[in-house]
Amino acid sequence: MFKMSSIKPVLVAGALAGLLTQGSLTFAQEDLAHAVKGIVKHVDHDAKKITIKAEDGTEHTIKYTDHTAVRAGKAAARVPADTWLGTKEGSNVVVRYTEKAGEKTAVAIKDAAKDTEKTVK
Repeated sequence: MFKMSSIKPVLVAGALAGLLTQGSLTFAQEDLAHAVKGIVKHVDHDAKKITIKAEDGTEHTIKYTDHTAVRAGKAAARVPADTWLGTKEGSNVVVRYTEKAGEKTAVAIKDAAKDTEKTVK
């Protein structure tokens, strides 16, 4: 027969593993990356936000940070997103972002000038 003291650590360990697994799944679901492809309509440097007009006509306002990666050409640009975006209004881009509590945050911005044949107006 099992002693109650030997079963308790197993139950606690199992419950803890279950909570950790569920917590990581929830975290993973919140951090799913999305992407939008379109034209940079506006860059708000003070608020660190860009407005993208997608190919379907919808507009997306996305926050960027000092950690947002910039990909231009074959290699990643080594300039801050804020500096790079300063010259990109009207340019085609692909923005990969996460969304938490309704706020979109850019993870990476790619210059898509060669990838896009038509211009969204």
